[in-house]
Amino acid sequence: MERAVKIVLFSVIFLASQINCQEAILHISDGNTEKDYCIVHNHSWTPLSQTLDAALLYPLVNLTSTLLCNTSGVNPDLVNGKAVVVMRGDCVFSQKALVAQSLNVTALLIASNKPLITPSANDSQYAKVHIPLALMRYRDFLEAQQVFGDGMQAKLYAPPYSKIDASIAVMLLIAIFTITLGGYWSGTCERDRLNGVSGGGGESKADSGELFLYSPLKVVFFVALMCGMLVLMYFFYSVLVYVIIVIFCLASASALFSCFDAVLDLIGCPTGSFSIRNHNFSVRSMILAAVCISIAVVWGVYRNEDRWIWILQDLLGIAFCLNFMKTISLSNFKICVILLSLLLLYDVFFVFITPFFTKNGVSIMVQVALGPDASGEKAQGNMVEVPAEPQAPSEKLPVVMRVPRFSAWAQNLCVMQFSILGYGDIIVPGLLVAYCSRFDVWINSSRKVYFVSCCIAYLLGMILTFAVMLLSGMGQPALLYLVPFTLITCAVVAACRGEMRQFWAGTTYEVLDSSREPLLPEGRTDCGIEGERC
Repeated sequence: MERAVKIVLFSVIFLASQINCQEAILHISDGNTEKDYCIVHNHSWTPLSQTLDAALLYPLVNLTSTLLCNTSGVNPDLVNGKAVVVMRGDCVFSQKALVAQSLNVTALLIASNKPLITPSANDSQYAKVHIPLALMRYRDFLEAQQVFGDGMQAKLYAPPYSKIDASIAVMLLIAIFTITLGGYWSGTCERDRLNGVSGGGGESKADSGELFLYSPLKVVFFVALMCGMLVLMYFFYSVLVYVIIVIFCLASASALFSCFDAVLDLIGCPTGSFSIRNHNFSVRSMILAAVCISIAVVWGVYRNEDRWIWILQDLLGIAFCLNFMKTISLSNFKICVILLSLLLLYDVFFVFITPFFTKNGVSIMVQVALGPDASGEKAQGNMVEVPAEPQAPSEKLPVVMRVPRFSAWAQNLCVMQFSILGYGDIIVPGLLVAYCSRFDVWINSSRKVYFVSCCIAYLLGMILTFAVMLLSGMGQPALLYLVPFTLITCAVVAACRGEMRQFWAGTTYEVLDSSREPLLPEGRTDCGIEGERC
């Protein structure tokens, strides 16, 4: 019974998330070949079937030589019982549809060289039109003519778009994977450092290039620098975006090298070292560097190819986040609280407060993340606008993970739709996760209780973020939920275990050297303190 209730509840939620969009699909075939094209219709005026199987098949007639504002010049026998394609212009959509109906046309497609908009008419005209009506790109029709010739068969259908998309689950998996692996890597490096291991993924502190934040003043300066950089990006986006792209290519290639090098060290892959004139070289490192640089260069060259380049951007983004979590170390929980709290205020201010000060009412954070001249589909209420011609690529900052919305078939035909998650929503809580992982090493916790607890808190925070986003229909500043979840969870765990003093103070790298002892005695077990029963 309980299982049945859960299934019914899930079904209701899923069906309630279905949205009838104005984008639809024109399926053209000739018996051997088939292809889909983007069309825009008005669901409340001329609704279409939701599936390809349920859609009616029409012979498609080319009437692009006429505007169909009247019946002159049209052979009724040629179009009787068929779908026709006419050119846009000279008269309103409803007049074309009424003329088509008088000729016994079964479906009307209007080819356009202008942006595709949701068809509309005067209130008195809506009830008079009974045939499917949609706009398509003229260039798509020319392409279809080249592919299929004159024997075209067409189906029009509009699959519903679901708010609950599989891309959300993929994005959640990416975030959890990156957070968990980055925290684990940081803890492993700390254990190797304490044990005096050098080289590979666990090289000594002096040689690893790690940076340690132990001063509240440095944290405040770091956040102020981020605020200044964001404001500069807002005002000088067209110039600074290319600077950020170059920096990202260099940083992500280096990060990808570090990640792959650590994996090869883990599986025991030989380095193939050799010397030339007292200079040591590694065959493995040279090959790995070439591969990583090539991946970054490919992304840099094809960064505006939405159909597939998101895979490389996510790969480079994951490597960048992992390397950042390993390289930047927070020395104690106090620094974690200060940094995460300031970044929470930073996120909320630039998302929710800045729209009151900008000219277009768009937050500085959104404007910078999406780009001021981002081309693509525009939506306002139930109306959409789709470019009829290829748009000049609009440069976007490589600061987000991107996954296509898999259920948005019709929308992706018109303009690719993505679910996005900022790198900061992974890196900022990830620094706390990395600190928890290192603290587990310092206290010799075999169950990694701090690390596991913080990862679970991050997961719950991400789930709440996506839930609020789906319910509100608006993008959310993820740190608004992630920071309280992770900080409060870590504080509660430390308090319950009676280790708040050690957890708060952590370690200060400016006074402790690499030979320091763990915070708690060696060999301590997780049941050694009464508070650990919590």
